[in-house]
Amino acid sequence: MLRGLTTVNFFTPDLAAARDWYTELLGIEPYFVREVDGAPAYIEFRLGDLQHELGFIDARFAPTDRSEAPGNTFTYWAVDDLDATLVRLAELGATPLQPPVEHAPGYVTASVVDPFGNVLGVMFNQHYLDTVANLPPKGEGR
Repeated sequence: MLRGLTTVNFFTPDLAAARDWYTELLGIEPYFVREVDGAPAYIEFRLGDLQHELGFIDARFAPTDRSEAPGNTFTYWAVDDLDATLVRLAELGATPLQPPVEHAPGYVTASVVDPFGNVLGVMFNQHYLDTVANLPPKGEGR
């Protein structure tokens, strides 16, 4: 049974460029880097209220051939201001894929394709905000 998001991994043909781009977007450095044969092969960021993991794998380790088209799986990351997030992503070179769509009051999604061909979904999600607001303070059971 699914219990929750652990790690989202993207494959990229240019790991150094992906690291730099996402460091700029997120405002943090990757907390974990794994090298293979002296070169970075995997990097990972921890972000958000629950420290979800966003990882990038050098495309040479992809289990199958990858199409040039974006994939059919979307993972949405919670954001406080969807419009401002989309502006920032565009400033950094992301290409719009799905414009904002309101699915119900308090639930709006959009997506972009990052410069490395990965779909990055962003979402204003009231349920997420309500859940985080009810978490115990850090250090008290979390």
